[in-house]
Amino acid sequence: MAQRALACTACHGAQGQAGPDGYYPRLAGKPAGYLYNQLIHIRSGRRHYPLMQGLLDTLDDDYLHALAGYFSALALPYPPPAKSTATPRELERGRQLVLQGDKAQGVPACTQCHGLQLTGVNPATPGLLGLPADYLVAQLGGWQTGQRHAAEPDCMAQVAKRLSPGDASAIARWLAAQAVPAHAQAADRRPPAPPATPEMRCGSDTAADAPTPATLRPQDADPLAARGAYLARLGNCALCHTQRGGMAYAGGRAIDTPFGAVFSTNITPDPVQGIGKWTADDFWRALHLGLSKDGHALYPAFPYTSYTHLTRGDADALFAFLKTVPPAAQHNTSHALRWPFNTALALRGWRALFFKPADSAAPTAPAHVVPADSADWQRGRYLVRGPGHCLECHGARNALGALSGAPEAPGTGGSVLSDGQWFAPSFSEPGGASVADWTLADITTLLQTGSSRQAQASGPMAEVVLHGTQYLNDADARAMAVYLKALPQRVAVANATGGRASSTVLAQGARLYTTQCADCHGEQGQGRAGAYPALAGNRTVLQVPPNNLINSVLAGGFAPATKGQPHPFGMPPFALRLSDAELAAVLSHIRSSWGNQAPALSEFDINKFRRTRAP
Repeated sequence: MAQRALACTACHGAQGQAGPDGYYPRLAGKPAGYLYNQLIHIRSGRRHYPLMQGLLDTLDDDYLHALAGYFSALALPYPPPAKSTATPRELERGRQLVLQGDKAQGVPACTQCHGLQLTGVNPATPGLLGLPADYLVAQLGGWQTGQRHAAEPDCMAQVAKRLSPGDASAIARWLAAQAVPAHAQAADRRPPAPPATPEMRCGSDTAADAPTPATLRPQDADPLAARGAYLARLGNCALCHTQRGGMAYAGGRAIDTPFGAVFSTNITPDPVQGIGKWTADDFWRALHLGLSKDGHALYPAFPYTSYTHLTRGDADALFAFLKTVPPAAQHNTSHALRWPFNTALALRGWRALFFKPADSAAPTAPAHVVPADSADWQRGRYLVRGPGHCLECHGARNALGALSGAPEAPGTGGSVLSDGQWFAPSFSEPGGASVADWTLADITTLLQTGSSRQAQASGPMAEVVLHGTQYLNDADARAMAVYLKALPQRVAVANATGGRASSTVLAQGARLYTTQCADCHGEQGQGRAGAYPALAGNRTVLQVPPNNLINSVLAGGFAPATKGQPHPFGMPPFALRLSDAELAAVLSHIRSSWGNQAPALSEFDINKFRRTRAP
């Protein structure tokens, strides 16, 4: 776990003892319940920090428990407090607020929740000592502005909003000036509230309650709804139809397109905001024809261009499942498309040009698929094109956003614009997402675990595996593998060698690689089997465009935590550790070493992606 936690300690300091600038707080020795709750809150958006959200998006609750337990068990000494620059008057005001509170302002003593020694209370209340004043002020400001919020009743938000700026600063400065008691541990229970002081109820005292996509227990589900739950997993419906931190399937998530933002709709059985008054016929028409219940055309950000391939039986199964989801009265958000793309006329024109409902004719497997695999090829084609809607990301699009080219024709892949400009490479490109030369076992392993001998899922694909393909049954995973392996391939071309960096830049990159990368990825880019991918010959490293390589290094991340790989290794985000010039140098070195031949990267290449990942 210490090796896996390197993705955390790069910012939070060795063994989680706090970052050198004081902005990244100590993790070591904090109550496990508190650490777990914070990880859940960051992932769900209650605490807002994009770099951390990106690291946690591919990890499940069990892995967050394991990380919290690891850091909580590190009983490491605290450094002495820094010398305070606060005035005696300010320190005295801070002491009074921390130890006694201010009844007139309705502010309880900090000790009431954080323990008499201010070292925290198990399982979920943190200690307040050993933290820099600037960090404490920033957190109080986050509570005051709503950037931080916890489960209701949100007592910390109530307290913070009653503090004046001067009082917040006084509390932070007094706390930062106090030494941490020797052998400090979180208390097992809160102290009783002082006389005449109301007891505060806090939602964070309970277990973290971040919403998760609704699923059916087999004993509760009829066969049709159970089949629908499986298809909803495969299609990853909850990922788009659930706003970060919101109720499952209640919509509201923004889907960025070149033409503006489209917001996913509420598909819970709420009768007003959701699909509670829809019939199975209405639902079928939305999937197959791209038309809502009242007959208006839907924007193709809802991928009916792929769902049109679903059978009526599978559409009915999905509808049966969605009827079991808890209803949510969340209002639908209006789309924010630019003119003329926000007009009904433009949408009708687009549909006339680019959308044709699928017919029900069963395809014939191509001649190079052996007869024994023909049924698997047909099933795999259906899953990839229909429920899995894989071509929505991996297919090529024209200038108006329509998928171009025949499904079995070699494609070019496409940008996943809603996720920081990640690139979904083509299934037909040997240097992209082609699996033509893989074994069926390696393909199914990647789909079901997120890692194989040849590749590791990252970025949006890691979320697809986490929430979707890891739940494929073995037969369907094999069927998808047979189809993907049989796709026609583009003629392989050598990697471009133009634009080689200067010898000075490459020398700088080599030095940075030795200090920042070699411990995990090896001196010769050979990687470490089962932990860190090799960089020599790595398709992501060599890929043109280099979107995924740059995003992976800037944002860091973990492979998805799946049943087959519950505790994957991770990489820290380098967005805050290296400048654009340094990142361009080290990546140019990697792209031209150990047999790799790919164009150098510039500071501009790095900067245009860094802007999408600003903390």
